[in-house]
Amino acid sequence: MIRKKLKSFLYRYLFPYGGLFGVRLLSATYRIKILDPENEKKVLDSRRQLVYASWHQRFFPGITFFSTRKPIAIMISQSRDGEMAARAVDLLGWHPVRGSSSKGGRQALEEIKTLARASYKIGHIVDGPQGPFGKVKPGLIRIAQYAGLPILPTITSAENPWIFNSWDRFMVPKPFSRVILRFGQAIEVPGKLDEKEFCAMQKKVEKRLKDLYEDTDRIWSSPDRIKAVYG
Repeated sequence: MIRKKLKSFLYRYLFPYGGLFGVRLLSATYRIKILDPENEKKVLDSRRQLVYASWHQRFFPGITFFSTRKPIAIMISQSRDGEMAARAVDLLGWHPVRGSSSKGGRQALEEIKTLARASYKIGHIVDGPQGPFGKVKPGLIRIAQYAGLPILPTITSAENPWIFNSWDRFMVPKPFSRVILRFGQAIEVPGKLDEKEFCAMQKKVEKRLKDLYEDTDRIWSSPDRIKAVYG
């Protein structure tokens, strides 16, 4: 019983609060520049809601940044690790929606649809939580279809990151790194897609994200492009 209560305390309070403090402290040192903000503005001006889509590998710099895009919701699995993530998301002011393709998916989609109608934006990690790296899973397309929202490719690129030995080589920008946050052109998802069209939509979003990441990463090897961004 004591051990169970200790685990509950760690996952519900100590890890989320401590982790969030560290994230905020580190993020406060970043020199962030936003590229192509008009792609986001165009959608928000006309629709107000959208789905931000990004890779798991690069979401760290966006954790605190997207707190400025409230109200915003994100789907999180019903696992124990998901409980810790949901707690941290809640502390950030995001709205955690618990569910995944393996458990609670239908109820989660219903909740996201309701939140979208209440002007919530949706954040989604396209290849999380366990990969394969860079592959757009069906959940992103289903969320966009179910909620009737466009997908906005959203990427981050850091000049000087730590790279971890994880399934996706997770990246965390080092203190005082220059970080670019970039929005791609929105992708509209039809409400009805046959199997072939659904797979084609996954590939379309996948390619758009990959191209955007690669083009942005190349900025760091070009002094002229760095100067154009940072002055």
